[in-house]
This record gives sequence, structure tokens and C-alpha cells, in this order.
Amino acid sequence: MQAVLQRATRLLATIAASALFSGCMTTSVLTFAYEQSTRGTPNETCLSVGCAATAVLSYVVDKAQEGEPTPCHSLNSVQRALIGRCGRYEAGSLVAKDVMASGLPRCPLVVAAREPRFWPVLPELLAKGALPEACDQAPLAALAQLDSCPNFSVASPAALQAIRWLAEADSQAIQHDVMRMLSCPSARAVGLDSVLDDWLAQGLLPAQGLAFSPLGALHPDHLGSSFARALEQHGHRANAALAAHPGVLPAGFDLALRNGHRPALDWWLDRLPQLANRVPATQANQLPWLPLARVITPNYLTHPERQTELVAYLMARGANPWRALPHDPGQSVVSYARALKSPSLDLLDPPMNWTARAAAISP
Repeated sequence: MQAVLQRATRLLATIAASALFSGCMTTSVLTFAYEQSTRGTPNETCLSVGCAATAVLSYVVDKAQEGEPTPCHSLNSVQRALIGRCGRYEAGSLVAKDVMASGLPRCPLVVAAREPRFWPVLPELLAKGALPEACDQAPLAALAQLDSCPNFSVASPAALQAIRWLAEADSQAIQHDVMRMLSCPSARAVGLDSVLDDWLAQGLLPAQGLAFSPLGALHPDHLGSSFARALEQHGHRANAALAAHPGVLPAGFDLALRNGHRPALDWWLDRLPQLANRVPATQANQLPWLPLARVITPNYLTHPERQTELVAYLMARGANPWRALPHDPGQSVVSYARALKSPSLDLLDPPMNWTARAAAISP
């Protein structure tokens, strides 16, 4: 800002110096002011001294800000509301033509939906004609991929209604990442999870034909819900969740393991006990992976202090620590843990009890 003020001062000094040598300053300034005003607003003229001074100052500031972000007074109403540096949005300030042609690099609904600070703008965007179909991405998917469980409690009732409308009216919203978000604790606390019940009741979650598994998309907390049971009653199966999905959020079992979510892990392993030992690859260019190896890998667990607890849990569910690693068949989970100096090594490969062994073989 200091640099802008310095440039503006130099420009004003130049104009003042030029005035000393001009015999037609008044005419020139008024002509300049008229040209500046009609350039921006064709039906208005600027011939008064006060208006002329304003036009000259505006021109000087604009020239001084060349190379800087576009001044707020030069932005349209939607840009000012969503740019984040032009003051607080005021309801009723959006112009309908700006909603339809915002000039933003992304769809206004995407920009407004993905950041909670812009949620207040959503109701007016929708009321003035913004359509999710015009966006290259579902607005709620943009939000879910930025934050899989936003704090919906900060949203006003009008903003929550707009978010619900986007979930119900936008066919692009029926996808893995949005379903994860709408089933998370924050969404359930404000009742947004009821959208999922509506999707199921309307036949929008068929057991065949979706690009993702609804069971695999659910937040781990929601696997024990009546909605999850209804999905199974409608033919959805846990093994379908092992396939690839087009979202960016992790698959259901992976997320449950990463978070150490015991009830969710029980849900998965009760239905697919083989997952304790090995999770199949989801794509041709991928390898299967071993849950035991994952949980001892640094930075994998959300709560690293629970590593030994999860190792013990997986082994109790049948995980074999001597299984070869898919990406390195010459190494087992035990040798990998030894190389990592894992705190779980003694669980994976208990030290031999020489006293007990000697007693067992003595005559």
C-alpha cells in the first residue's frame, strides 16, 4: 500500500506541475473528467469541479495501482462479495447480471460454497439465478474436497437451506466425497444427513450403476446408523466399496483404519474379515496393501500414539505379521517394523521366552 501511495503522490505532482504551464487547465481537466466518467457510466456526465477532482483522483489511484490487484471500485458486485478483500458482503448487494456473468475464474457457486466465510452469499446467488449446472464441478464437492467435515454450525439458517438445496437439486452432488461430508458429525448435528435419506427414498442410490459405493462413502461414525442398514437392505454390499471411486477422499476402510475407529473397523471386518490381512488394489496400476504395514508406517495414523493398540487389534482379527509386503516380497511386516524401529515390534515378533523354552525341553 505504501508503494501505491508513493506512486499516486508522484502522479499528482506531475499533474500539478503540468498545470503551471497550461493555459487551458480548467478546460483540459473538465474534458478529461468527462471522458473518464462516460467511459465507465455512459448515461452520466461529470462537468462540475468536485466531480472533476474525483475523476482525476480516481484516475491517479488507478494508474498508481497498475500491477496491483484490481481496485474494489472496479469490480462487479459478485466479485466484491467473493474476492475476500473488499469488505463485508451485504445482503441485497448482488446485481443479477453480475451473477450470470461474474468474471470470476470459477463458478460463483463453487467459490461461495467451498469457503464458510462466503456461505452468506449463497442464498442471494441462488435467488438471482445462479445454477450449479453451469459449474464445472459440483459446488458441494468443492467444499467436501477442501474440508471433509466443515463446521456447519457457523452457517446461518438461510445458508444451511442453500447448502441443502444444492445437495437436493444438483445431480452432480451425488458422489463419494459429498456423501462423506453429509454423513460426518458436523453435518448430522444440523440435520444435513437427512438429504441422504431423501436420495435413497427417491431411488438416487441404486445398488447397481453408481460410480461409487455409498457404504464406502459413509463417514465411519455413520456405518452403525439406520441409513447404513437401509443401504444394505436395498442391496448395497461392503465388498463393492473395495472398487475405485472418482473422489479424492480416502475409501471407507482406509479412513476407519487411519482414524483407529474401532466400531467402524469391526463393521468392515465382520463383513470382510480378509481385510485384516490384505486390502486388494482398486486399479490395475496399483498394488494391494497390508493394514499391519500401514499402521506402523510413520505419519499414516491420525493418532500415532494408538499404533500398538491397532497392531494388537489387527492381529487379534487374524492379521499375519510375517506376510510379505506386496511392493517388496523379500520383506515382511516384521522386518519392515524392525527397520523402522517400530514401537510395535515386540507385538509383531515377541521376544522368545528362554526360561519357558528351557523348562519345556528339560527332562
